Amino acid sequence: MSEFRHISNKKILVLANYDIGLYKFRKALLEELIRSGNEVYISLPYGDLVPELEKLGCKFVDTVLERRGMNPLKDMHLYRQYRKMLKSVKPDLVITYTIKPNIYGGFACRLAKIPCAVNITGLGSAVEGGGLLQKLVFAMYRTGIQKAETVFFENEGNRDVLLHAGVVKKEKTCVLHGAGIDTDEYACAPYPMEEPLRFLFVGRIMQEKGVDELFAAVHRLKAEYGDRVVCEMVGMFEESYQVRIEKLVKDGVIRFHGYQQNVKLFYANAHCVVLPSWHEGMSNVLLEGAATGRPLITSDVHGCMEAVEDGISGYLCHVKDAESLYQAMKRFCELSYEERKNMGLAGRKRMEELFDKKQVVKETIIRINIGK
Repeated sequence: MSEFRHISNKKILVLANYDIGLYKFRKALLEELIRSGNEVYISLPYGDLVPELEKLGCKFVDTVLERRGMNPLKDMHLYRQYRKMLKSVKPDLVITYTIKPNIYGGFACRLAKIPCAVNITGLGSAVEGGGLLQKLVFAMYRTGIQKAETVFFENEGNRDVLLHAGVVKKEKTCVLHGAGIDTDEYACAPYPMEEPLRFLFVGRIMQEKGVDELFAAVHRLKAEYGDRVVCEMVGMFEESYQVRIEKLVKDGVIRFHGYQQNVKLFYANAHCVVLPSWHEGMSNVLLEGAATGRPLITSDVHGCMEAVEDGISGYLCHVKDAESLYQAMKRFCELSYEERKNMGLAGRKRMEELFDKKQVVKETIIRINIGK
C-alpha cells in the first residue's frame, strides 16, 4: 500500500468501545496508518487485547465507557473525557466507531473544530425497533455527526435509513464492504466429508440473531434426518436462554461450544454457516465463513444479504421466518457433496473479489485523505 505514503506525520485519535472489535476488524487499517508515519492514539476501555494494540504502535488512552444502555450521567462523563482528550492529544483527525463514540466523540470534535470520520457499523436495536427511542437516537446522531468529514457505512440499507431521516447528507457518506476480510488469515479450507452434515451458528445467542427461528428449523430437520444433521453453536448466550440451551443440548438438538477464542476450526469443520439475523451492519461471521469456503444461509436483510449470491454461494431466507429458514436448510441438505463444495468455492471467490480487507483499507484511506 505504498501509494498512501503521502498520508503521514499526522496525529490520529481512534475512539472505539472495546478492544476485541478494534483489534480483530481494524488492525489492518491501524497498521497501515502507523506504517505511513502517523501517530495513532486509541481511546477505549482497557481489555486483554490492549497490549496487542500497543505492540502495533498504538498509544492507549484508557476511557470509561459503557457499551450498552443509555445513562445520561455516564454518557455526559464520556463526552467530558473526549473533550479533555482532544485538548491533550491535539489530533489532526479523529476516527470513531460504534454509536457512543460516534455521537459523543463527533459532538466533541464539532465543538473543537477537529476533522472527524464516523463509522456506523450497524444501527442497533434502538434504531431498528422504531418509536421514540429511534427518534432520540436520530436526533443525537444528527447533532453528533453534523460536521463529520465522512460518514462510513457497512451497507446501503443503513445508509439509506439515515439519509431518509435527514441525519446525514449523501455527499458525506461512503459505503464500504464492511470491515472486509483478510483472505490470507481466513484461508479456503478443504471441504469436509459429507456426513454428518454440520450447520454452524457463530454469534451471541439472542433473539435478534434469529436463534428462535434457528431452533425451530433444526427441530424439524432433526426429526427428518436424525443424526445425519448436526447444529453446532459457538458464542455466549443471554441469560434468558440458559435453560433453553441446556434442554436443547440434552435433547441432542444442538451442540453448544460457548465462547471460543479461535473459531477457524469450527468454520473448517462446518458444511454450512447459518445466520438468520434480524439486522447487521455487515456480518463478519458470514465473511469469515465464506472466506473459509463455506456456503452461507442467512436473512434477506442488508448486512447479511450482501455476503451471499442466492442459489450460488448459499441461500437467503426471509427474516424472522422459521419456515423460510427451514426450507433453505432442507434445500441445502438435498444438495450433492459437489454442489455444496462448489457453493463454498463461489463464496470464497466473492470474498476475494468484493470484500478483501486490503481494498477496504485502501478505500478508507482514500476517503479520509488526511494528507490533502
